[in-house]
Amino acid sequence: MSGREETRAGTDPSAAELRRAHAGRARSAYDRAAATCRHCGISQDAAQLVPTSPLGRAAGALRLASGSLDAPAGSAPDPAADARCARNAAAAAALAAQVAAAREGTGASPALRAAAGGTAPGRDPALNTTADEAERSAVAAAPAAGWMDQHRVGGSQG
Repeated sequence: MSGREETRAGTDPSAAELRRAHAGRARSAYDRAAATCRHCGISQDAAQLVPTSPLGRAAGALRLASGSLDAPAGSAPDPAADARCARNAAAAAALAAQVAAAREGTGASPALRAAAGGTAPGRDPALNTTADEAERSAVAAAPAAGWMDQHRVGGSQG
């Protein structure tokens, strides 16, 4: 059943339910990005307004992702905007994974592919399912690459 058909059938999730799903995905992606940056010795303080290095880009992405987590707090649930916040966090995680992979050289490609694999759509149930699966894959791959402790992974999903 397509997203439009589900909306007509009355089974479309509420905006609040979608906000919770997108927020959980955003938090999980941000946690991975932060852990990966810590693993590489990158702090938000290294962020550059106009990045001149991969480290500056990764730190800037981490800072933007942090802001994306806070953005929905002052507004009514909006699936499209909430999905953008989740995508921002996922992009930061993917960028951090790229930096980590470039610095380590080996064993990182499955985690890099997983980190870059997902989007966080608005209301489309099929796309939301795909984004959830991509997030689970990324969460599983981060410890395997050594970027995140296994015990932190379970607490990151929301």
